[in-house]
Amino acid sequence: MFTTTRLKLTAWYLLIIMLISVSFSLAIYHVLTDELNRVERVQRLRQERRIFILAPGSPRTPSIDPEVMEESKNRLKSILVLVNLGILGASSLAGYFLAGRTLRPISQMLDEQNRFITDASHELRTPLTSLKSEIEVNLRDKDLTLKTTKNLLQSNLEEVNNLQYLSDNLIKLTQYQKENAVSFEAVNLKEVSGIAQRKVANLAKRKNIIIKNEVNDGEISGGWQSLIELFVVFLDNAIKYSPKGKTVTLTSRKIDRSIEVEIRDQGMGIEEKDIPHLFDRFFRADKSRTKAEAGGYGLGLSIAKQIVDKHQGSIRVESKLDKGSVFTLRFPLRYSF
Repeated sequence: MFTTTRLKLTAWYLLIIMLISVSFSLAIYHVLTDELNRVERVQRLRQERRIFILAPGSPRTPSIDPEVMEESKNRLKSILVLVNLGILGASSLAGYFLAGRTLRPISQMLDEQNRFITDASHELRTPLTSLKSEIEVNLRDKDLTLKTTKNLLQSNLEEVNNLQYLSDNLIKLTQYQKENAVSFEAVNLKEVSGIAQRKVANLAKRKNIIIKNEVNDGEISGGWQSLIELFVVFLDNAIKYSPKGKTVTLTSRKIDRSIEVEIRDQGMGIEEKDIPHLFDRFFRADKSRTKAEAGGYGLGLSIAKQIVDKHQGSIRVESKLDKGSVFTLRFPLRYSF
């Protein structure tokens, strides 16, 4: 599809360029031929005056030969035709190249959209298939008891919760892609990280994981809720992918006119080849674990990246297998002197 579109766009570029080039060539040709004709007329008039005024035998000013004039006009035509052919050839190559550059972002956007639709469909299919299978099996059971029905409803509710979680995250992704997704105000990172810590406290308690929050005061411009959600994502991941009894540490430091916050865990770590893809939608580095064990759909870090980008920040990842990971968030300070 894009090859045909690229050729059509190139043709439009060529049409516009050649219309301009041919128009200029015609204008140049008319101006120069008019000038040659004017010179010929002037030379002829001068010759006639000399014949009338001067005595016989006086030297005469030679007039321009009409054949020379015609040859000059033909040479001018040939030069302009060659110039336009050269412009046509150069424009064809340049137009094809520029058409490719113009269509590349659109092609990438469509590829990303198709990939997103495919991934989302795949993630939706899993819980829907599970729901359908359980319901069909139990409907065929003639000896279905109340207890079995309750177990079925409980299992179905879990799958519905998974679907709701997935749809909520998809909505968040689209919201953060909007221009005015975040309302900026003064935000203290120590307070934000403290709120996020309390939100994941129950999850940490179940795994006997200690969260050490050593984030210092640092005021940035941002959205309270989005930054709380950002810290929840990283703390939630650190807890989920850490063995029981480990420690998750949050620290901060001011560098130049920015503040860096590190979230360090003692978890399973991430392979080096997976780090560049961590923030891709639906990507899960630990393929060996199921969603039931690790949780999530691989959307949390994608949402986190959107939030960081909205705050003109950056994320740096360092990780070693079986030794843990360090996620470093960097934001510009609200006031920096």
